[in-house]
Amino acid sequence: MAAILSVSGSPSATSRTTRLLRHLDDRLRDHGHDVVSLEARTLPAEALLGADFRHPAVVAATALFERVDGVVIGTPVYKAAYSGLLKSLLDLLPQYALAGKTVLPLATGGSTAHVLAIDYALRPVLSSMGAAHIVQGWFTLDKDITAGDDGSLTVAPGAAQALAQVTDQFSVALGGRTTVLAPVG
Repeated sequence: MAAILSVSGSPSATSRTTRLLRHLDDRLRDHGHDVVSLEARTLPAEALLGADFRHPAVVAATALFERVDGVVIGTPVYKAAYSGLLKSLLDLLPQYALAGKTVLPLATGGSTAHVLAIDYALRPVLSSMGAAHIVQGWFTLDKDITAGDDGSLTVAPGAAQALAQVTDQFSVALGGRTTVLAPVG
C-alpha cells in the first residue's frame, strides 16, 4: 500500500486537530497504509521563523515529504485561514514538495463561518506546491470532537461519517482498499 505523511499544523500540545489526525491515521493503517506522523509544533521555532532550510529538523521533515505517496494536512482555522505554524512549515519546503502526491486537507474550527478555509486558503497553496491530486477535504467543528483525559477521542456521528468518507476516498485514491469501513468515532 501507500506511504502517508500525516501533518498537524496545530501549535497546541492538547490539540483536537492533532488528536483527530491520529485517529484518522489509525483508519488509514486499517486500510493497509504505512502512516508516519509529523507535528509541526515539534520543529524548532528558530528554524521555522528564521527560515533555516538547513536546520537538521527541517531537512528531516523535508525528507519525510519526499518519501511518501500521500499527505494528510490538518490545521485549526484561525482568522479564516490555516495556522501560521503550518504556513511556516510549508514555506520551508521545496516549491514542488507535493509533486506527484495525493493530498487530503482537513481543518477544525469553532464556527461554520470558517468552513471554506480549506478551499480558499489551504487548497491554493497545496496546488501551488504541485500536488497531483487534492481529494475532497473536510472541516470539523470543534464541538464535534471530544477528547477524553485518557487519550480517547469521540467524534459526533455526522462528522464521523463525513470524515470516514473523505478518509476512505483518500485511501482509494492512493490505491487502498475499496471497501468502506465503519465510520470513525
